[in-house]
Amino acid sequence: MDERMRWSSERAFVFATAAAAVGLGNMWRFPYMAGEHGGGAFILAYLVSIVLLGFPIMLMEFGAGRTVEGSPVATFREKHRWTAIFGWIVVILTGIIMSYYLVITGWTLGYSVNSITGQVSAFENFSEQYNSLWYFIIVVVITTLVLIGGLSRIEQKTNYLMPVLIAIIVGLTIFGLTMKGSGQALRFLFSPDFSALAKPGIWVFAVGQAFYSLAVGQGYLITYGSYLPKKVNLPRSAAVITGVETGIALLAGMMIFPVVFTYGLAPDEGSELAFNTMPVAFDNMRYGGLLGSLFFTLFFLAALSSCIAGMKVVVTAIREEFKLTNKKAVFASMIPVFLLGILSALSFTPVELSLAGRPFLEVVDLFAATQVVVLCGVIGAGIIAWLIPRESLVVSLGIKNRLMINWIIFIGRYLPIPVLVFSILRLLV
Repeated sequence: MDERMRWSSERAFVFATAAAAVGLGNMWRFPYMAGEHGGGAFILAYLVSIVLLGFPIMLMEFGAGRTVEGSPVATFREKHRWTAIFGWIVVILTGIIMSYYLVITGWTLGYSVNSITGQVSAFENFSEQYNSLWYFIIVVVITTLVLIGGLSRIEQKTNYLMPVLIAIIVGLTIFGLTMKGSGQALRFLFSPDFSALAKPGIWVFAVGQAFYSLAVGQGYLITYGSYLPKKVNLPRSAAVITGVETGIALLAGMMIFPVVFTYGLAPDEGSELAFNTMPVAFDNMRYGGLLGSLFFTLFFLAALSSCIAGMKVVVTAIREEFKLTNKKAVFASMIPVFLLGILSALSFTPVELSLAGRPFLEVVDLFAATQVVVLCGVIGAGIIAWLIPRESLVVSLGIKNRLMINWIIFIGRYLPIPVLVFSILRLLV
């Protein structure tokens, strides 16, 4: 194998990793999950989960990737030959998530095209034909070409994308706060019903979204960490990434829910929430056509970053495990993801493919991105915390504070026990 490539700088690493989850994890999934699970109580549980669980496990995954300098499979095999199986489970999970991520990215591309041509409409109209399928195919082709270009291509795109996207989100949030429904939206988002926190279900979804937002348990962090130069300050980088991810999630809520309450839309619309609300906002603001075109184009590029990051996890594992060239590994990874993604794409076409009364895409999202991601995140943290020597982990993380390193290792070693017990009880009850 050739000498492993590296991120050119700490800034490039932070931007690329932040872009990996910002596009869909926070701008698409966070508002729809908050809308479906009560707003304020969900957000409070989400923030607690980010600080106490998500951030420590994020650091562990970065540290493991940096120590071993390999894919999730290679990283977990380094600890024990049997744990390589878990590495493959993480890679497969990421491929499953990417199968519908590519579909949703296709929606953002379709809305970008329609906004430029002045034909943006409600999501119901967008999904009347086979737009979801055709745009999915286009995004698969684009993602394949970028992955063939390698790590430098990812750096070039994200270095310019993130600052512009954040500026647009902040501007749209300020506009949303001037709408008449903004007060109701803020109460919905930040006035929690504390009694709801006694329900285990809200914590399950909050922890799932926290892990999803930070890309925990999906191999992203291990893979991106494996390209880290030694000079990068990992705790600082991880803190910045966490702050950016969490901040954009909250801004997305403040951007979308004023529109929801101003125009009497339902906050629990599900996966199409952002695609129904933002066209309404642009229709009712000055220069809305121009801003809509810019927003959906940037939304597409951010979502594409999520797809590229996720597929990079799969491609890296396939390339390194089977000793393939990058190009062959890309095609070997994309083909099964593409075939599975067709089912999710057909969920929002005249076929209306569904499972248990919900669109196939949403069923896969709720299963893979809420339940399995949490299990993979905590089991992976347990493997890292128990099998990597404490001294090696401390050096890799670069953390001087003893209280922080003790908390990180404690979470890694003992969180899997209650999570596994709870998961088993949910299956039995």
